[in-house]
Amino acid sequence: MSRVLIIDDSATERHVFTSWLAGMGHVVLEAQDAETGMALAIQQRPDMILMDVVLPGKNGFEAPRTLRRNAQTQAIPVMIISSKNQPSDQAWGKKQGAVAYLTKPLTEQLFRQEIEKVLSALPAFSKEP
Repeated sequence: MSRVLIIDDSATERHVFTSWLAGMGHVVLEAQDAETGMALAIQQRPDMILMDVVLPGKNGFEAPRTLRRNAQTQAIPVMIISSKNQPSDQAWGKKQGAVAYLTKPLTEQLFRQEIEKVLSALPAFSKEP
């Protein structure tokens, strides 16, 4: 069981992703903007962060850079899930520190595969017992 933080301003998207993650046995934390999400990441130290790009305030391209610069959050993998689907958006997201970039809408099957791929790559010592 891992703890996953969802940062998305859409309550509907947060609900869908939370449902899918809970069905996988994960504990879910939620934030509706990057500033709240980054504070929650420092406080709760999730195993993974799912982040939209289009957010109020700091966007999902800026936030991963900020998280990478903080010693408390730099090792937390960030997966961007966004409706911004241009190859340049995906390349930029990864350049900013995202380990993966998925585009909306996405299927539950693809979501599950990508979550498991990222979580399985975490060092064993960083996962909760």
